[in-house]
Amino acid sequence: MGYLGNLIWFIFGGALSGLSWCVAGCFWCVTIVGIPVGVQCFKLASLSFFPFGKEVVYGGGTGSFLLNIIWLIGSGLALAVEHLLIGLLLCVTLVGIPFGLQQLKLAKLALMPFGAEITFRV
Repeated sequence: MGYLGNLIWFIFGGALSGLSWCVAGCFWCVTIVGIPVGVQCFKLASLSFFPFGKEVVYGGGTGSFLLNIIWLIGSGLALAVEHLLIGLLLCVTLVGIPFGLQQLKLAKLALMPFGAEITFRV
């Protein structure tokens, strides 16, 4: 199911979601100070391109909290709203509910990406 879900996801909206993370990463990489944030964006773009079969485990400490605050002001809110709106639109139909839930997972991740770890489901 993971492979088929990822294929359908990529064709019908996952490419756009992943590209928005890549654009955010490019904006953050403009400055030397923002490069670690940009690298994190590129890591999360891979999750946004192919989210099925992966889970997000949240953790972190004070450093992650401070970076999440800066991230939220810089790009996190826009990405979270994008994923939230697309997720709600997808949840309107019965077929779109699994895809909508993935968008909602990405919306939560867009709010606090630092300290989050991506794991593969077995």
